[in-house]
Amino acid sequence: MTMDTDRFQVLEGAAPAALERIVAMHASYYSRDHGMGAVFEHKVAEGLTQFLPRLQNPRNRLWLATTAGQNGQIVGSIAIDGEDLGAGQAHLRWFILDDGCRGQGLGSALLHRAIEFVDQERFTRTVLWTFQGLDAARHLYERHGFRLAEEYAGAQWGVNLVEQRFEREGGAVPTTGIESLG
Repeated sequence: MTMDTDRFQVLEGAAPAALERIVAMHASYYSRDHGMGAVFEHKVAEGLTQFLPRLQNPRNRLWLATTAGQNGQIVGSIAIDGEDLGAGQAHLRWFILDDGCRGQGLGSALLHRAIEFVDQERFTRTVLWTFQGLDAARHLYERHGFRLAEEYAGAQWGVNLVEQRFEREGGAVPTTGIESLG
């Protein structure tokens, strides 16, 4: 599946209201579908608030998927935090799509862009944290070279669930043949 470039575009870097929109997409989806509330929303907002000023570091990146056009609405995001884990590791964060944008290749295109950056910057490992039950996301991660490294019961997001840590070794999967951003 390829991304419909007539409907969406991917921009690199922060944009006006990006913080609010990314937090809102996370809060809406995870509250409705997984019972997460204020604790989760606060953690997303706090982490993103700390990250955005660090975009000046060339090892950090944020990509925003928007609807096509001059005043495109933010409908997705993904970030690579190249600082917080240290030791040459990249942290994949804030990967989310608006409800109406799933299943159209946009998530794969965002993840592909992040993986290209990780490989270009020669990070030794990329790590992401998620939880059990997000099957479409897990399939996408595994298709892009991530493997489940750890599972454990936890409540860091304000609800009890099985948390998961996925890892991708640097250059783990060739990016040829994976959706391009055009």
